Amino acid sequence: MGEPHSATVLFTAGALGAVELDVRDIPKLQRFFEINPEYFIAVGGQPPTPAEAHEEVHGVLPEGWPFTKKWVIGFLDETDSLVGMANVVSDLFAPGVWHIGLFMVATRLHGKGAAYSLFAQLESWARDLGAHWLRLGVVEGNTRAERFWERFAFGDVRKRSGVEMGKRVNTLRVMAKPLAGGTLPEYLTLVARDRPEPS
Repeated sequence: MGEPHSATVLFTAGALGAVELDVRDIPKLQRFFEINPEYFIAVGGQPPTPAEAHEEVHGVLPEGWPFTKKWVIGFLDETDSLVGMANVVSDLFAPGVWHIGLFMVATRLHGKGAAYSLFAQLESWARDLGAHWLRLGVVEGNTRAERFWERFAFGDVRKRSGVEMGKRVNTLRVMAKPLAGGTLPEYLTLVARDRPEPS
């Protein structure tokens, strides 16, 4: 980015614009991760690795996971600087189920409403492109993130334990939210992977 980003703006939130990132943006994305390491330290116990942005852009989903597209989205301010990012997968496991793999906003914007504004617009954008459900996994104990998703009316579906992230092994709260009506049993019919394990 440095020079104005030529990608089409996907959506805006006030003065911020969302664009799709590609291989040209890896150095800027890596720099963003390095100056905003809090997420990586909180969930993985270590700062971002030197290959973090490369993996974010080039990383592939596990074999056998059907999906339509993986989006790596950058949030740019009026100076075209990267101030946030999101990893979004459309039609994961079933048509209309969109997965939020990662959603980050620069630390300097925390507490200023930017994250709420950006995610509200991302949600509307996904709905307009056919998302009926949003799903995500949040690390149990990452209180700031848990409260954020709860505020957006995501509800718990199941817990997944033993998830290795960096130097830590975490328990994930798998959460989902309907965007076009629908009930939890209907969602679980679509995504068998998220059905709670028998007790």
